[in-house]
Amino acid sequence: MMTLCIRYTLDPGKLADFEVYAQALRRPAERCGGKVVGYYLPTKVAGPTNAALGLIDFPDLAAYQQYRERLLSDTEAVDILRRAEAAGCILNEDRSFVRRVAA
Repeated sequence: MMTLCIRYTLDPGKLADFEVYAQALRRPAERCGGKVVGYYLPTKVAGPTNAALGLIDFPDLAAYQQYRERLLSDTEAVDILRRAEAAGCILNEDRSFVRRVAA
């Protein structure tokens, strides 16, 4: 199992727009083959107030590659991304893979 870790830099004045994006993306992400672990927004308690995380599980790299192809051609996902871009809530995305430590 591999987990895609997407680190987002956000416009801190547009967190509500990002939250709408993250909620809406769950359905197409899972339809396209990912298992959404969750999206996490920043808090004012500790850490940066403009950084968010998205975690999505895949069985292997091939499954992730298929997911990317499907997601980029999924009309709902494309529409969700266009709305986030128009809102300007996401300033940057940084993707990496992490591996969960066995329990």
